[in-house]
Amino acid sequence: MIETMDAKKSLVIVLTNVVVLLLVGGATVVQACLPSERAALLEFRSKLNEPYIGVFNTWKGQDCCNGWYGVSCDPNTHRVSGITLRAESEDPIFQQAKRSGLMTGSISPAICKLTHLSGIIIADWQGISGVIPSCIANLLFMRHIDLVGNKISGVIPANIGKLHRLRVLNLADNQISGGIPSSITRLTSLSHLDLRNNYISGVIPRDMGRLKMLSRVLLSGNKISGQIPVSLTRIYRLADLELSMNRITGPIPASLGKMSVLATLNLEGNLISGPIPGTLMSSSISNLNLSGNLIAGRIPNTFGPRSYFTVLDLSNNRLQGPIPASITAASFIGHLDVSHNHLCGKIPTGSHFDHLEATSFAYNSCLCGKPLGNCKK
Repeated sequence: MIETMDAKKSLVIVLTNVVVLLLVGGATVVQACLPSERAALLEFRSKLNEPYIGVFNTWKGQDCCNGWYGVSCDPNTHRVSGITLRAESEDPIFQQAKRSGLMTGSISPAICKLTHLSGIIIADWQGISGVIPSCIANLLFMRHIDLVGNKISGVIPANIGKLHRLRVLNLADNQISGGIPSSITRLTSLSHLDLRNNYISGVIPRDMGRLKMLSRVLLSGNKISGQIPVSLTRIYRLADLELSMNRITGPIPASLGKMSVLATLNLEGNLISGPIPGTLMSSSISNLNLSGNLIAGRIPNTFGPRSYFTVLDLSNNRLQGPIPASITAASFIGHLDVSHNHLCGKIPTGSHFDHLEATSFAYNSCLCGKPLGNCKK
């Protein structure tokens, strides 16, 4: 009986030691990143040059998941999940970079070896050039791509539509050319699209309305042509639509004024023609900029209590007729500009107009009244 008890104790001790060894061994595995991912990060880093403040000084040692600046890992798998290098960060190290010098170089295709990468932010350095590696479309866990504020050229990868988890695509303020890939309409999780201030040409894909999660579409400052796709007006979450300073033609879809949450509509500096849809004057839009187009006809007489404009800019068009009397029924108008048109008649009076200067009404055919000269009797 004593021998049996001793045997059981020995077995328990052996099993306990095995469990401890397994736990220790497991901890060793999850404490260090994969050698292949460490090698990929170092290859990625070799294409970048930041000699002034040493952003990459911490990229040393065997464990790239521990203390490597800007590198984050999944706590469960310990695979590299994110790279965040943003020059506009509030972190003092990046504030110093703005004073001392900026990062240069290019984005190495080695980044595509990080197969579990869900986010890459290399933003506001102003000096990163080269192209976006086409293989980035193979990183199927990707949720966030932010390369804003650099000198990246080339095109948007044609197969970017493969990134079904992608929520943010920000390539603004670069030198990207070519068109918007048709595959972009397969990014059904996308909520933020920012391609402003590039050299993007061609048309907006007709079926952009498939992207039901979009809340911001920012395409200003490019060479985009064609008409505004009506399908955009079916994106019920869309709050900001900025298409200014492009080469867009055709009319303004009336259905834009029927969107429930659209707050900003900026179409400034295009070749848009036709009339202003009456729906825009009594919509949810509070920032409406239609200036610098070929819009003709009259300002719609459809203002009402729902009309709330922080900005209403209709300047530099071909509008005729009077400023409609219903504009006094609007609940608020902050900034109003109807200058450089062919408007005529008496400027309505009321609290909406008391703060406006003559420049808001200048260069029209025959507008009169405060703040311009008195109307002839």
